[in-house]
Amino acid sequence: MRLKFLLSLFIVVFAAGCTSHVDPGMPAPYKKAPYQTKKRAPGHTKPYKIAGKTYHPMASAKGFSQTGKASWYGKKFHGRKTANGEIYNMYAMTAAHKTLPLGTWVRVYNLSNKKSIVVRVNDRGPFVRGRIIDLSYAAAKKLGVVGPGTVPVKVVALGRASSDPYTSKKPVTYTPLNYFKGNFTVQVGAFKDRTNAERLRKKLGKLYNNAHITVYTDYRGRFYRVRVGRYTSLDRAERFSRQLIRQLIRDGAGSAFAVAE
Repeated sequence: MRLKFLLSLFIVVFAAGCTSHVDPGMPAPYKKAPYQTKKRAPGHTKPYKIAGKTYHPMASAKGFSQTGKASWYGKKFHGRKTANGEIYNMYAMTAAHKTLPLGTWVRVYNLSNKKSIVVRVNDRGPFVRGRIIDLSYAAAKKLGVVGPGTVPVKVVALGRASSDPYTSKKPVTYTPLNYFKGNFTVQVGAFKDRTNAERLRKKLGKLYNNAHITVYTDYRGRFYRVRVGRYTSLDRAERFSRQLIRQLIRDGAGSAFAVAE
């Protein structure tokens, strides 16, 4: 198989999660947050059904705002896989939303105490009538949701963050996510070691156009993401990612997924 060489190179490295104070009775923070990229979904996913109701994920979050109730989820789900393939870490600043593109950062305003936070959507939910967002334990504690359980909030979509808002020393900018149009590519691996990323990029470059590396930094550290292909629509990028996934599965390697650049 033409991609058999990926077996020895396709290693996705993941690192530590973030935390501060730990309440009694809560599980300890991960020393290494076990993030995964296998079968990771792109931000705009297919419709899905929960309890007989069908939800249609949005292709664009531009201009999105919503008011309703926020709740939170913690210990019971700590360590389980989220909708985008990551492992839920209750001490990270994340959230679940039913339809926003996965990867979208949102600002959540607590309408009862005027506090606000920013969180990244990496999961689906809450599937309870009247609730519009489920916050991680860490996010809920900062916003004042842990005590009452639910609070009235306003959610405003910000977009993709240039870096982690909680660790960046530089001003963070947000780019609205629009999965209808734009520049898309397919991610094949993410490395902590640039040498490994360069090795895979060169191998892919012999087979495909636009094999390249992008650098991303968040609270887990710096990652060198190996990507290939360039498309002007999500649909074309996803078709190529499915083709690549089939090849990778046949070779016993990892996965690939479409992303907006």
